[in-house]
Amino acid sequence: MNWLECINKAIQYIESHLEDDIKLEDISKECYVSLYYLQMGFQIFTGYTLYEYIRNRKLYQASLDIINGSKIISVAYKYGYLTPESFSKAFKRFHGINPSKATINNIKIFYPLKIDLNLIGGAMQKLDYKITNMFDFKLIGFVKEFDMKDAYQKIPLFWDEICEKYCYPHIYQGLPAENEYEQAIMDNCIGEYGVCIDCKESKFKYLIAGKYTGGVIPEGMIVYTFKQGKWAIFDCYGKCPEKLQELNTLIFKEWLPNTNDIEIRDEGNIEWYDCVNGEKSDDNYHTQIWLPIK
Repeated sequence: MNWLECINKAIQYIESHLEDDIKLEDISKECYVSLYYLQMGFQIFTGYTLYEYIRNRKLYQASLDIINGSKIISVAYKYGYLTPESFSKAFKRFHGINPSKATINNIKIFYPLKIDLNLIGGAMQKLDYKITNMFDFKLIGFVKEFDMKDAYQKIPLFWDEICEKYCYPHIYQGLPAENEYEQAIMDNCIGEYGVCIDCKESKFKYLIAGKYTGGVIPEGMIVYTFKQGKWAIFDCYGKCPEKLQELNTLIFKEWLPNTNDIEIRDEGNIEWYDCVNGEKSDDNYHTQIWLPIK
């Protein structure tokens, strides 16, 4: 299925199930795409997380029901709120008024989105990428769970936390390891990869990782195996994480909608960092994004 069709199909599914308890996993199954990639693409295209969009659509439709004479308690239960009080709080946060005060002139309008893509010749940025086949490989790394809505802001802080806790001063000064964490970092070149896996609802796990060469797996680290398959590898040059995040947005907003013969496999994606040449603050620092495809 075309990537743009996936986003529109997700919107159509939400519209036909506004009165139901919508599970994000059900939307991803309907669209035949992994939940992680669906959420990322949806947020990049629309500016809303799937949760935000569903909530906003429900609260707009709820306001119309109230204006048309439905009782507030009935509307609250209709759109999945456990109590009228929780509904009233959500309603006021969204519309700025209590449900009892709703009129056609003071509610916040939130129509269903219609996603379209119109490209005029030369408008789409050319992306530097290649497609390659890889055998099974294992990565080891520090793992932490993030929410899709603020991952861009919090993942760089996770990198800072791990670097400060485990890399200073021995690793950066080339000194011998003093504990199993420093040894694992050195043996497996942890920090070469950033990996997103195991998306559930709006959460996913992120690994600061390296290729697993065997040995002790310290507490707080995991080993994750990627199966053999094809990958689209995108090169990126510039300050990190800014340029890498820009590339990620371009992939989902421009490349995927215009690449009809490629689908993303239901696995995590990988960021690669050049651990030998340059610093992340350099204007020409080299990174990559790897997407598992079929």
